Amino acid sequence: MSAQTVLGLETSCDETAASVVRLHADGRSEVLSSVIASQIAEHAPFGGVVPEIAARAHVESIDGIAGRAMAEAGVGYGDLSGVAATAGPGLVGGVMVGLSFGKAVALARNLPLVAVNHLEGHAVSARLGADIPYPFLLLLVSGGHCQLLEVEGVGACRRLGSTIDDAAGEAFDKIAKAMGLPYPGGPALEKLAEGGDAKRFVLPRSLLGRDDCDLSFSGLKTAAARMAEKVTAPEDQRDLAASVQEAIARQLTERSERAMKAYAGRHVEGLRFVVAGGVAANRHVRARLQAAAEAHGFSFTAPPLAYCTDNAAMIALAGAERLQLGMSDGLDAVARPRWPLDQAAASSNPMHVPGRKGAKA
Repeated sequence: MSAQTVLGLETSCDETAASVVRLHADGRSEVLSSVIASQIAEHAPFGGVVPEIAARAHVESIDGIAGRAMAEAGVGYGDLSGVAATAGPGLVGGVMVGLSFGKAVALARNLPLVAVNHLEGHAVSARLGADIPYPFLLLLVSGGHCQLLEVEGVGACRRLGSTIDDAAGEAFDKIAKAMGLPYPGGPALEKLAEGGDAKRFVLPRSLLGRDDCDLSFSGLKTAAARMAEKVTAPEDQRDLAASVQEAIARQLTERSERAMKAYAGRHVEGLRFVVAGGVAANRHVRARLQAAAEAHGFSFTAPPLAYCTDNAAMIALAGAERLQLGMSDGLDAVARPRWPLDQAAASSNPMHVPGRKGAKA
């Protein structure tokens, strides 16, 4: 296998990102550049991401961001092996911007295109600059996604559990908004929780009668939001934030431990547990999950903080891994608002059905 130098593009939500990653023949990855244009200022007045504003911002900045990533990497378009762009899941207006730009580059420079599943990008994000061979157990936990997966190889994922309603990151953000914290809410709530009493407020525990690996954060979100209306004193808010953070961490840890037991029953050696996605940047959540992994005989890995949230380096790496295996997509690749990693599980046991809003995955 030869080295692959890939331009990655990520526009699935509210970050316009471009990156150049080189995947060497020995499997070692090298991030040559990673540029992210945040839209926090544009969305802050609304307390959350507005899809139309996000899509317009992507249109205005994608060309400059991609050019900057190429310049910082010190490469020209002639040095690229291919281009990888997020094709879903996500806010479809934004996805279309990055995918269309990727198609234009591929067409103009006669390069192969890889239409990358955003979730697969998160799945490989911990492999950026780290030696984490397949297979591994993955907890993908972010603002829009929350699921446990066995990752056997490139594009080979088996779903063990998923949220049946809200994602953990969504719960963090919406509870923070109910508490009057600034956008983005997750990091603000984590900061407020420092020094708080996590046992002060009793919050509901979901799906206690089930022994599977599915998750649910809707009840917790609603209960905490109602408590937030009555909690105004700074010390009380701090305790509520700590209680919310612990409740989310507890559920993620409990379901991860179930998944570890199931995974260990099928894999005798090389037990690896990877946590990826924006919530992986939360120090309390990360500490709880690391302790659980070590207790069950798993190694623990999380991406560097820069690669926990949405970025294009993970998209470029996912594309490079596919290109090394001779996998690419045509210029007719479509933008998808929903795109499960485990299509078989999504078909036999869907977390989202037509006519009802549900988790993206």
